[in-house]
Amino acid sequence: MKTASSSSSSPHGFPATASLCTPYLLLVPLGLLAVVLVVPSLGSSHVRSDGLGVLCRAGPSAVDGYLVTPGGDAASAAAAAETKAVVRPELRLLVGVLTTPKRYERRNIVRLAYALQPAVPPGVAQVDVRFVFCRVADPVDAQLVALEATQHGDILVLNCTENMNDGKTHEYLSSVPRTFASSPYDYVMKTDDDTYLRVAALVDELRHKPRDDVYLGYGFAVGDDPMQFMHGMGYVVSWDVATWVSTNEDILRYNDTHGPEDLLVGKWLNIGRRGKNRYSLRPRMYDLNWDMDNFRPDTVVVHMLKDNRRWAAAFRYFNVTAGLQPSNLYHFP
Repeated sequence: MKTASSSSSSPHGFPATASLCTPYLLLVPLGLLAVVLVVPSLGSSHVRSDGLGVLCRAGPSAVDGYLVTPGGDAASAAAAAETKAVVRPELRLLVGVLTTPKRYERRNIVRLAYALQPAVPPGVAQVDVRFVFCRVADPVDAQLVALEATQHGDILVLNCTENMNDGKTHEYLSSVPRTFASSPYDYVMKTDDDTYLRVAALVDELRHKPRDDVYLGYGFAVGDDPMQFMHGMGYVVSWDVATWVSTNEDILRYNDTHGPEDLLVGKWLNIGRRGKNRYSLRPRMYDLNWDMDNFRPDTVVVHMLKDNRRWAAAFRYFNVTAGLQPSNLYHFP
């Protein structure tokens, strides 16, 4: 391997002690003249001088509008704010998809369901989707879920033992105001991994709703009031309602977190006189029937997608693959 030496050739190939010959000396004035005449004419929209004689391409200009970061966490948002002008959208919505660690295939389907939907116009809404677990105890699941978190940045792990109707929803609604205290949302949604949510349709509904004391979903009755409760397929509360749940010690004091979670949430809000602005989106939120023939073009939420066949039917009805380009690499019936 060659090493540097003080007696070696110069970078131009001349001996370090050699003198430049006369012809080269004659070229120096001509070179200086060329610099004076040519360099000022190089200015353009693509090239600039940094004042040190180095020419470099101008960087891209900042794009105005709201920047949606992949993870949506506070650190990513802070980093993005340094590089782009951030305009706050009309509303910010957190969607929590309650799932369990071993449902890897289902989460991949649901991710595609969100990723391939039409984009919400910039400045209208920021929608962040999180897959919500309790503590991941199994070491294999922990490693695989950690891979998902690394790749997608969409995992939220709660401090509870995995369950469906034994306090998980309460832990979710309680933890969100603390976890995202530095960057609060306008609305918090709870939904499941057998639910297909059409984001733009929900955003259109929320844009014209109050930002406080909201409880929205598929309303159903237990008693005389037709909208006492919202079905567990998916419901939305405003940030202040989630904050109230997180600070209401009576819910835990009376051990009122065990049982059907959608009925319990409605019970808490009814007793606490919260969520007074209640909106039912029936019939645009519904269960898919056995024959899978009750899809609606104005759907906000369709529930009971319990297997891949039912997910495929939903994607087919809503023409999710419309953007697929023809190719000789594949053919689908």
